[in-house]
Amino acid sequence: MDIALTLRLAHLFAVDPGFDPTHLLTMQVQTSGRRFDTDAARVRFFAAALDRVRQLPGVVSAGFTTQLPLSGDSDIYGIELQGETTAQQIPALRYAVTPGTIEAMRIPLLRGRLLNDHDIAGAPPAILVNQAFADARFPGQSPIGRLVRTSPDVGSASNPWATIVGVVGNVKQASLSIGGEQAFYISTAQWAWTDAAQTLVLRTRDDPASLAASVREAIWSVDKDQPIVQVATMDTLVAASEVQRHFVLMLFEAFALAGLLLAAIGIYGVLAGSVNERTREIGVRAALGASRRSILALIVRQGMAPVALGLILGLTAALLASRAIAAFLFDTSRFDGLTYAAVTALLLSVSTAACFIPPAAPPPSTP
Repeated sequence: MDIALTLRLAHLFAVDPGFDPTHLLTMQVQTSGRRFDTDAARVRFFAAALDRVRQLPGVVSAGFTTQLPLSGDSDIYGIELQGETTAQQIPALRYAVTPGTIEAMRIPLLRGRLLNDHDIAGAPPAILVNQAFADARFPGQSPIGRLVRTSPDVGSASNPWATIVGVVGNVKQASLSIGGEQAFYISTAQWAWTDAAQTLVLRTRDDPASLAASVREAIWSVDKDQPIVQVATMDTLVAASEVQRHFVLMLFEAFALAGLLLAAIGIYGVLAGSVNERTREIGVRAALGASRRSILALIVRQGMAPVALGLILGLTAALLASRAIAAFLFDTSRFDGLTYAAVTALLLSVSTAACFIPPAAPPPSTP
């Protein structure tokens, strides 16, 4: 495997997703049936299910969230700051969570406080924002205490203003290679409605997969007819989120190595053949008194001239073509000096070897 690409892949998978995926089990819990047509019924079910799960041996903490990082979810709403116009709204990821969810995922609290059991329906609305939101909306200022609300099309023009009570770290939502997404967190009890499908996240002391069956049974003890799907550990989701990117990079690597090998073989064959064809010329020059050093210098100079031209054209084309794969080069400049230098050194070495050590010419055929 190409060393530069291997390091790039290792760097990609070593990226901090913004939370601790170890010992974290996730599953989506859905509500269906006419008895769950109201928000109140869904609130009671999720609250009872969460209470049963938290009582299980081996569960450290747990909570529900309306979208899960690196799972393909993308729940975005416009956010309005007090004093701004509707035209100034900027979209942000919405996480409606129960108290305890952020603690279970170990998303760091940077300023202020987290959502807690006092952030209930009827209480003054509280909201958390991530660092990207704070940097974009309140550069050089503290967002704590500022008022925001979701765009009017979520409910009505009279959506309540919510107070920013804390700032948390950024979380990678779409991919490990994409960052800087603005996001806000609000208690499920204070959101405009209760989502019919929510994802349970729970932190365990031991292997989270070993608790999956017990967690399902605890939820079904509240209502055995409710679907539970997408059961997975967070480590699995983190790895799966980059499978496609990993495959594409491996494919590019295979073609690149094949192309480099063919180029090296071709250059060696052409130059070595050219040197062999000049055997008589070299003999004549030697007979006329040319030194070994001058003959070698002539052969290398004339042989390396087209190689140098080819390298210049090839590197220029590579720099232009790198625009097409820039999206796959996570946290790496497409002007990767190490890779360009290594390829150049390899081709120059092969070319030099062809000039100095050409293969033996075949013996002349006898009539």
